[in-house]
Amino acid sequence: MLDQDTVFQNLVVTGLRGVGKTVLLDTLKPIAIDKSWYWVGTDMSEASSLQEAALALRLITDLSVVTSSIAVERPRGTGFVIDPRTPPKTLDFQALLELFTGTPGLNTDKLKAVLEHVWTCIDYLGVRGVVFAYDEAQNLSDHAVDGEFPLSMLLEVFQSLQRRGIRMLLVLTGLSTLTAGLVEARTYAERMFRILSLERLSREATAEAILKPVGGDSPCAAGFTEGAVDAIYEFTRGYPYFVQYVCREVFDLWAQDVAAGEELREIPLSDITRKLDSDFFVGRWARATDRQRDLLGVVAQLETSGGEFTVQQIVAKSRESSKKPFSPSHVNQMLVALCEAGLVYKSRWGRYSLAVPLLDGFIRRQLEDGRMKAGR
Repeated sequence: MLDQDTVFQNLVVTGLRGVGKTVLLDTLKPIAIDKSWYWVGTDMSEASSLQEAALALRLITDLSVVTSSIAVERPRGTGFVIDPRTPPKTLDFQALLELFTGTPGLNTDKLKAVLEHVWTCIDYLGVRGVVFAYDEAQNLSDHAVDGEFPLSMLLEVFQSLQRRGIRMLLVLTGLSTLTAGLVEARTYAERMFRILSLERLSREATAEAILKPVGGDSPCAAGFTEGAVDAIYEFTRGYPYFVQYVCREVFDLWAQDVAAGEELREIPLSDITRKLDSDFFVGRWARATDRQRDLLGVVAQLETSGGEFTVQQIVAKSRESSKKPFSPSHVNQMLVALCEAGLVYKSRWGRYSLAVPLLDGFIRRQLEDGRMKAGR
């Protein structure tokens, strides 16, 4: 994609939390820099994505970090004689902001003017182009009620610049809802992006992720047996974040055993599970109301809780297992709220999935703990 003379394809990387989107994004940066591209970007916060002007300011701020040292002209003194003591004007944040505010028209016109000006200044320097890379891009959305269309503005600006041969490339990573949001904002977004969906690791890839760091030419004294690999895979279901989390906890314990000259203990999955619940799941669980937790409890009891589920499945299950069953309209409303809270996402028409890997297992543990406390 970096070899495109005219940018026809940008990149979207989607997947659940913990599949390695951010890590992958970080590995792309040095590749782009080696090919003489500037790399611009950060996390796309909700505050930056609510208004067109806020999003434009985000892009200008990030761009100025790499352009602030570029001199574009040296101010002239009296009589049009260049004063060598006067520092040259640079493409710093203030210069870009002044250009933005001084350009007449809509925010789209203003942002185009800034990016066009930057391109004319860097093109002669031998810079191949500029990559604008943003993580958590699922936060981007239009807000028609408020008359704000930041996502549409972003797509329109970059498509317009790319058609004119300006090599500015978008790389967006986010949850699986990102793709649908792009197409909803502009139907041509499907043609603008190459979409890469990251999934959980296979059994073989999980084994490699576990064994390779502690093997090689200088294997560690604390190694993972085939049984340990199988146990970790079953527990983590191959999600990279959890594989890393469990292996770190196990390795730290085994390192202590080796240092003490003791036998390596069995993997304490129950203890690691409690720690993982506290470190990873509890904060996300706190976003849900009591009634939303009841609904998620129903979802966790579905056979398809780890995959896709429907409104009809939730309604039917709630009638079997809940004292306060849910109506279809209530489920629809609550699923919308849970999507906004980042706990659920709409995977396709009429089907939903949990947005956090292994959340169903955490919910079942919460339900079991509740039953045990009630029994006491």
